[in-house]
Amino acid sequence: MTRPVLKETHGAIATLTLNRPRKLNALDYETIDTLLADLDAIEGDDAVRGIILTGAGERAFSAGGDIPQFARSVALGADPALRDFVARGQRLTARIEAFRKPIVVAVNGLAFGGGCEVTEAAPLAVASEQAVFAKPEIRLAMPPTFGGTQRLPRLAGRKRAMELLLTGEAFSPARALELGLVNAVVPHADLMPAARRLLERILVHSPLAVATILTAVTRGINLPIAEGLLIEAEQFARMAPTEDLREGLDAWIGRRTPVYPGSWTAVAAE
Repeated sequence: MTRPVLKETHGAIATLTLNRPRKLNALDYETIDTLLADLDAIEGDDAVRGIILTGAGERAFSAGGDIPQFARSVALGADPALRDFVARGQRLTARIEAFRKPIVVAVNGLAFGGGCEVTEAAPLAVASEQAVFAKPEIRLAMPPTFGGTQRLPRLAGRKRAMELLLTGEAFSPARALELGLVNAVVPHADLMPAARRLLERILVHSPLAVATILTAVTRGINLPIAEGLLIEAEQFARMAPTEDLREGLDAWIGRRTPVYPGSWTAVAAE
């Protein structure tokens, strides 16, 4: 059987590709489980420092959840639907959001429903000019279930998010950029190179420092500022005794480029 998520590694960057193009890369249970397993494996692989997540084919990043499969779970009752669909999807977006290595979503086409929610959860995203976004769950007589009612208002603001959530209308990549859902919109042919360039700009830095920033922002963003500052201090305390911090300070004082173990610069020099 064809694997529902393809995995390739080039240097320090792994590319994960949702691989159900005939189904517009809909997130069925097997795809979600495979993606979670791949993230687990990458987290434990020190050679991989960043991830690009994209979709196979020219039409879609992901059109969202696999609705026929979801409907079968709903037919069994609320508890099976919550367990099989809602909890699984929320586990995926929470995993992506809290991942301690940078993830760039490369939105190559439709990003509807769960595909949009994955984009919302990721710390970084680049969209093709051919991308189209939507929050269409209202048309199924349901709210988003992979975190969309929570993350989109935090990214875009309550009223702008409400319009998208309550109308279900599609919106352009330019609108996604304006709302803070993506970092950049690029020509379609430049999508994967642009995603890689963004990661490369990050991977020259200390992998440990990158992880602490990802953690501090993710854990602190929804807390009162005083609690967020405690998390920030905690993450600094993790860096204080490290060789990476000593190297960063020494390089700054010596006016040279730092080289951190496992960084893009160090890997490229090997």
